[in-house]
Amino acid sequence: MNTEIANETAAEVDLDEVVALTEYLGQALHMHPGAELAVTMVEAAAMAELHVTWMDLEGPTDVMSFPMDQLSQGRAEAPTEGQMGDIIICPEVAEKQAAEAGHSTMDEILLLTVHGFLHLLGYDHGEPEEREQMFALQRHLLLTFFAARYDGRTDIPTPTEV
Repeated sequence: MNTEIANETAAEVDLDEVVALTEYLGQALHMHPGAELAVTMVEAAAMAELHVTWMDLEGPTDVMSFPMDQLSQGRAEAPTEGQMGDIIICPEVAEKQAAEAGHSTMDEILLLTVHGFLHLLGYDHGEPEEREQMFALQRHLLLTFFAARYDGRTDIPTPTEV
């Protein structure tokens, strides 16, 4: 995966972790190593403007996806090539959602990255069956990323140390 990443906000976001996630997603969903993706963190005002322009909905949202080549998930023997498009994330909205969900803002940003990535591959959640399929895959990908990323690390505190 070729991921272009930018943080246009004052929020502290671990961009290396987002890139590691997009690389993982690219491998897991059989994207060609040359597939291109852009991920941008934006302020709430910029996200609100995008939200009203493209969705005709007021206020900022958490994540928006803008597909380029209308790609779909590849297969191991036939990886998908092309330009995926753009994922736009609003860390301010992510922070509020993370507080409500009881996890870190960074975990929420990673969740939103997976969500946006799946939208770029044609997944949707407008219908109950689509929602179930997309959210199950989203959960699976995020959990397997965390398992692969942190397997064997000894510097992670145990629940008794927290």
